[in-house]
Amino acid sequence: MKLRCLLVDDEPPALDVLRHYIAEVPFMEVVGECHHAFDAFQFLNKHSVDLIFLDVNLPKLKGTDFYKSLNHAPKVIFTSAHRDFAVEGFDLGATDFLLKPYSVERFLKAVE
Repeated sequence: MKLRCLLVDDEPPALDVLRHYIAEVPFMEVVGECHHAFDAFQFLNKHSVDLIFLDVNLPKLKGTDFYKSLNHAPKVIFTSAHRDFAVEGFDLGATDFLLKPYSVERFLKAVE
């Protein structure tokens, strides 16, 4: 059974990196991509996921605020270019926090 992943990031290059790394992991698959939190709300109302890769610094609604608003939140790995967001992410029970840019080795450690 594969880990169903939703990617939420407003930066296309960041989505490209995640898509590429996930494609190399046999037990993971990307089931959706969203560019902001409101799209992610709609996606999660129609689909179930096991893990969200969630950028913290999204337009209109921060990723951490979006995650707090979910009633039945899946596991989350927050991503950001700003390390200051890590504490808030871990306070929300994040599985991990990936500081952009991150290596494939660091990505693999987070998903394991």
